[in-house]
Amino acid sequence: MITAENLPQFVEELSSRDSRLREINSRFGTPPLWKRDEGFQTFIHLILEQQVSLASALAAFNKLNAATGTLTPDSFLKLNDDELKTIGFSRQKTEYGRHVARAIIDGTLDVDALREFDDEQVRTNITRVKGLGPWTSDIYLLMVLGRPDVWPSGDLALAVAVKELFELDSRPSRDELENISEAWKPYRAVAARLLWHYYLSTR
Repeated sequence: MITAENLPQFVEELSSRDSRLREINSRFGTPPLWKRDEGFQTFIHLILEQQVSLASALAAFNKLNAATGTLTPDSFLKLNDDELKTIGFSRQKTEYGRHVARAIIDGTLDVDALREFDDEQVRTNITRVKGLGPWTSDIYLLMVLGRPDVWPSGDLALAVAVKELFELDSRPSRDELENISEAWKPYRAVAARLLWHYYLSTR
């Protein structure tokens, strides 16, 4: 599991193997851990982050917390369509949020059990819930469970960072990102953090 304590040593390991990652580390330092809490609140935050900026997703998430007092599956389900729309939920994200809330309530998605599963079992359990796809499961593995070799190849910021660092003519496809990431095993989650650090620091 990647922690704030061991992240710097993993960064140094990758920096010794890849000059591009070493340059990120030299310019911007050790990336944040970007640790998130287990459970429903993080799933809702990740749904809000789909296809929008981090800032607008965070603003909507903060409004949601203010509206519910304590954000739980039950408190989320008490909000009607208009209330959620005012907060910043599209019709689709409202539907996804309700699917997640019901899945946790009825036990279809057992949040506590996820930490005991291997990476593929986590992906299977998360993606069986409508609205939670491969990107969401990868980010959950990486930021919540701290798994070291998770590589979210569907992430736009990673693709942009790799394009710039590798001086590619176009943004790499998921398959191309997977191939590039092979060199960073078994710490691809650390490489992802470095690339996000580069992306956010250069914008």
